[in-house]
Amino acid sequence: MKKIIALFIFISMSAFAQSTFRFLDVDISPRAAALGGSFSTANDDADVIFYNPAGISYLTNTPVSFSYTKYLVDINFASLSASRDFEGIGRFGAGIKYVNYGTFTGADELGNVTADFGASEADFEVAYSNFLDENFSYGLGAGFVYSKISDYSSTGFTFNAGLNYSIPSERINIAISMLHAGSQITQYIDAKENLPVDVTVGFSKRLLYIPLKFYLDFHHLNEESGNLGNRLSKFTFGGEFNLGKALRLRLGFDNDKRNELKIGNFAGLAGFSVGFGLVVKSYNVNYAYSSWGQIGGLHRFGVNMSLE
Repeated sequence: MKKIIALFIFISMSAFAQSTFRFLDVDISPRAAALGGSFSTANDDADVIFYNPAGISYLTNTPVSFSYTKYLVDINFASLSASRDFEGIGRFGAGIKYVNYGTFTGADELGNVTADFGASEADFEVAYSNFLDENFSYGLGAGFVYSKISDYSSTGFTFNAGLNYSIPSERINIAISMLHAGSQITQYIDAKENLPVDVTVGFSKRLLYIPLKFYLDFHHLNEESGNLGNRLSKFTFGGEFNLGKALRLRLGFDNDKRNELKIGNFAGLAGFSVGFGLVVKSYNVNYAYSSWGQIGGLHRFGVNMSLE
């Protein structure tokens, strides 16, 4: 039964969705997930390459981030990201997302059992970022996407772009990003599908007298969704509390995810997330739990470090 559920999730994310490569929308960073997915204004984490390439300009040294997500049933995600500054040129970054959906028992049209098969997807990204002025950065990125289920596969390319403007005196960051624009190169069979383009506008502010930074993002502003209220309903927000130099507590909320996971009028804690970050010497260890209501929840783990 678990394998059937996993296969259904894979199909619903890819083959029968309005767009393909839906795994690109999954929050891979435990820190971002704990903040509800509000990460377009981040500028101190290598994983920002997956949310807004403009954010990597603010990074220092050579940061590296690894994460692992225990998704539903036997589905597992992993990611790796890093960036490096080249003096006089700008900062370059690279990232990899990978998802494995497990192994399934094959069957022909008559129900006879055939060979087992697997399903997986991967995204390879590169980005470049630099400053337009002291507090205003831009970023450009490109990616190659690969998806495979049994003997069928599909590939695609993506284009990412973003801006990040900071107001240090007010501890404010404002950002806009466009992710996953592009096209399929090859199709699973013969039907060409759109990619899950996401235009996001974000805002974050660190409070002056309280060790709290809050984040707010409006996602998928490019999608046709009727009136302005519906378009702004795909928002996420989160808060990050600094408890000393070694501990961070995080809370988040994803309104769109909560609406998706409602069963009738009941959603429970769907859409809410919680997590923490722990600084251990030169390592930042992150964890997040995201509630999917009655379906269950997702656990994400990650480690950030600097090679210099």
